Amino acid sequence: MKKHWGTGLYVLALAAALTACGGGTGTSTTTTAEGTTSASAPAESSTAAVPAGAAELKTASSAAGRIVVDAKGMSVYFFTKDVKDSGTSACTGACIAAWPPVLTESDAPAVEGVTGTVATIATPEGKKQVTINGLPVYYYVKDKAAGDITGQGVNDVWYLVGPSGDMLKTAAGGY
Repeated sequence: MKKHWGTGLYVLALAAALTACGGGTGTSTTTTAEGTTSASAPAESSTAAVPAGAAELKTASSAAGRIVVDAKGMSVYFFTKDVKDSGTSACTGACIAAWPPVLTESDAPAVEGVTGTVATIATPEGKKQVTINGLPVYYYVKDKAAGDITGQGVNDVWYLVGPSGDMLKTAAGGY
């Protein structure tokens, strides 16, 4: 019984996180045959998961046009509440559950096709979050496979990143 309460509290916390950071369009949960629920986030990006010499960020075609993705093809997003060149992320606390930061172990992440200025900022936990043109970039938990762009336009504050580091504010495929 305690397991059900803990899982339920986790789902409630995730729902609160989505609402707090502009992701309040719904929470994606999975219900098992046992009646338990769960939510998942994409794995954090790090150079450990990227083969030596491979690009950590690259470009790919999508319904929104050319976008920036990580080495595994997962889309990355900007948050309009971030302040360019501030060195900090506005997505903190509960927001991170829905919009995990794109992390690296390198001060100069390797890129392929990305012409925007790529750098890093320190997270509160002391990790390195990737930035493009002075803005931090994030994943979206509802993007489950390479090429997914379900975070595009969420609450009019989350947008895909273009190769030159521009924020793609056009709607794509009804998202």
